[in-house]
Amino acid sequence: MGHAEYARKGKPDILCAAISALVISTVNSLEELAGEKLRLSSNEQTGFIKCDFEGILQDRSSFLVDSMVFSLENLSRKYGSKYLQVKFEEV
Repeated sequence: MGHAEYARKGKPDILCAAISALVISTVNSLEELAGEKLRLSSNEQTGFIKCDFEGILQDRSSFLVDSMVFSLENLSRKYGSKYLQVKFEEV
């Protein structure tokens, strides 16, 4: 199964692919377009990605993050929280 466990074993997991595309695209945009300093950690086996910001986000960076969260929440509503849960942790 894919990381989202939406697809059957041996089949492409379209939900995992959509989540990966959104998250990786946003992280790349934050670094390359907005110039944010990030600390990333990930686990390819589980599909987990953690992104810590080294400072306060610029307005354009907040917009990028809000856009990603909006899209992830829409995917969660469409496919169900069994496959995708969006959680926030502010520190």
